[in-house]
Amino acid sequence: MFLDIDEREKNAIAGVDSDGAFITYGELSSFARDFEVAPRTIVFCLCENDIGALAGFFALIENKAVPLLLSEKMNSDMLTHLLDIYTPAYIWCRISIADYFDYSCVSEAYGYKLLKTNNDPYPLYDDLAMLLTTSGSTGSPKLVRHSYKNISENPKNVARFFQITSDCRAMADLPIHYTMGLSVICSHISAGAQVLLTSISLVDAAYWDFFKEYKPTTFTGVPYSYEVLNKLRFTRNEHPELRIITQGGGKLSEELYLTFANYALETGKKFIPTFGMTECTARMAGLPPELALEKVCAIGCAIPGGRLFLVDDSGSEVVQNEATGEMGFEGPGVTLGYAQCRDDLQMGDERNGRILTGDLAKRDSSGVYFIVGRKSRFLKLLGYRVNLDECEKLIRSEFSSECACTGDDENMIIYVEEQGIADEVSVFLSKKTGIGKPAFTVKEVSALPRSPAGKVLYSELSKT
Repeated sequence: MFLDIDEREKNAIAGVDSDGAFITYGELSSFARDFEVAPRTIVFCLCENDIGALAGFFALIENKAVPLLLSEKMNSDMLTHLLDIYTPAYIWCRISIADYFDYSCVSEAYGYKLLKTNNDPYPLYDDLAMLLTTSGSTGSPKLVRHSYKNISENPKNVARFFQITSDCRAMADLPIHYTMGLSVICSHISAGAQVLLTSISLVDAAYWDFFKEYKPTTFTGVPYSYEVLNKLRFTRNEHPELRIITQGGGKLSEELYLTFANYALETGKKFIPTFGMTECTARMAGLPPELALEKVCAIGCAIPGGRLFLVDDSGSEVVQNEATGEMGFEGPGVTLGYAQCRDDLQMGDERNGRILTGDLAKRDSSGVYFIVGRKSRFLKLLGYRVNLDECEKLIRSEFSSECACTGDDENMIIYVEEQGIADEVSVFLSKKTGIGKPAFTVKEVSALPRSPAGKVLYSELSKT
């Protein structure tokens, strides 16, 4: 079965959620085996981090249906747009929102319903296993197409890198529909470990009640998670049950990095920064914990089964160390390619196990990689990737205003020529991306700086 769940101790708990529900490996295996859904169909999974989402995901994969994992709280217009484009045969969602859809229920379990839509199945590529949006999707229909090899091998390689064993307990609070959140879940399930599922915010006391009751051995966070932990004075307590604190989803500030690296050293834990992307089935690289204070803010080396490399502007591989180039990755986690519409779901493997990431990186003399910039125009706001060009198109369409988006992983800066719309623009982008309004700063300018050819001069924006 998928990730060998049927080979685990049947009475061992695979997952428990903050609502008090749990599922054993035996129950997960039986549910997945007996689940009735037509194979080779698209299923929209509207998820929270709970047992129903976990059970549904494994059941769909086991029965060769193809899930698209989405947030239950996603914008309704965005959901309608995706439904129109990809016409799923089923929807798997919590009972509490099932009445939103005018479809018949064909089964019910773990607080979820499987709804049968009126859409007919259509041809899919034989090796297509799963679909995810790119992190922080702004409503674009672009999906990442995952193969069965991707979703089977990458979790096992991640588990090898982190040395996950059956006695581990992972705090799984990053969303299951987010590539790193799913990676945390699948890498631990692949080792017969336990996942502690919650959608409760880090700033909520109920989160810490759940944390204290189940004593996770691993915590995984994005930069925003670590900012919150720092404000909550997390490092004032030893948290003896924790063995690993790991980070991904964007670069930590050096100050925050050192705070948690030193905390791990002082309390006998492992601090492990990682790097990944949806297009590579989440995590591709990690820094061995013994190097955390020697290689500050590095992403480390490739996970088992993968290879990192650099290429120059001509596309030739950079072999010398202490040089900069665009970072690439080879390995079983490299996905099939993108989809923009349902016809694209018939396409085969466009990447053949190799991808250029768009990140500029340096490899030092010991083979450790450092991200130094980005070649393409996107940010990782609070760990969620946002395409700046897409945001500009959305603003122009909504407000009929010329605009330009720039910024860094802490804050997107939006320059607009229309006056009096700053607050509306920040609210609009927050709703579209699902990212908090404070992550957006809107500046109203009389005119955007442009070249003689009419192109926006992004390097001049700060001077306007």
